[in-house]
Amino acid sequence: MLDGVSLDQLRTFIAASDEGSFSAAARLLRRSQSAVSEMVAGLEAQMGVMLFDRTGRYPQLTVAGRVLLADARGVVAGVDFMKARAKGMSSGLEPELSVVVDVFFPMDRMTAVAAKFRETFPHTPLRLYVEALGGVFQPLLDGRASIGIAGPLPDLPPSMSSEALGDIRFLIVAAHDHPLARIDGVIPREELARHVQLVLTDRTNLSAGKERGVMSPLTWRLADLYAKHHFLLGGLGWGGMPLHTVRADIDGGRLVELRIEGIAHGGADMPMTVVYPTTEPPGPAGRWLIDRLKLCPAGCIRR
Repeated sequence: MLDGVSLDQLRTFIAASDEGSFSAAARLLRRSQSAVSEMVAGLEAQMGVMLFDRTGRYPQLTVAGRVLLADARGVVAGVDFMKARAKGMSSGLEPELSVVVDVFFPMDRMTAVAAKFRETFPHTPLRLYVEALGGVFQPLLDGRASIGIAGPLPDLPPSMSSEALGDIRFLIVAAHDHPLARIDGVIPREELARHVQLVLTDRTNLSAGKERGVMSPLTWRLADLYAKHHFLLGGLGWGGMPLHTVRADIDGGRLVELRIEGIAHGGADMPMTVVYPTTEPPGPAGRWLIDRLKLCPAGCIRR
């Protein structure tokens, strides 16, 4: 009987669990509630176990249902990956390539690769968005972009696949005349909490409640890295910045790196990743761009 289990049944089972009810799953799948109920009941009959307890107002996963749900997700994800890989192998050249880039990613590096892209794909226009945090994922989720270059986010949307792209250096700085910059030696965390921290904020809700690196209850929030850079130079607070963005200011003495308790001097590595919808993998132009970015460290940038 198990040989007759279909992907349609598994997708319906997953939808009923994720949505919390058969009626909500029906709306998601654009089917009638009775069709969803029959699909789940048929799956239960084939497997010989009850997946949902229906005694309450809403169906609840049984112990067996919770275990088999993970298996169902694995089967569906494997098939989706196989279909996506086949599509990528057979797809033609994209008429346009839309890319959304995390504001922390070195734009010099992207520019160097874009110059080679224009030579290699002269008839494929490149559309570029620059966003921060969860804003990198929103254009991918709503179909405006096909590839994202993302910094760390607590949770990768489940519909996305990712590939490592390398690290950038991230460090904590303040203006040369900021009170924290005058402290000789390592700065205790409690001292940081007495000063305004400039924090890059998310324009979307994708990272809501999952902030990283906030060490002061006194925060000013900016949705633009350019603005944060100027506020730092103006002595309005302290905060973290990518090294490539502030290197000239540090060399010129306008900003200084703060030596923070528990944080290594010289900053920390921030991983960058390439992300794209699992069901819509990059075509030839997108694949070329990703591979070129992986091969383009700082040394490939014309100075």
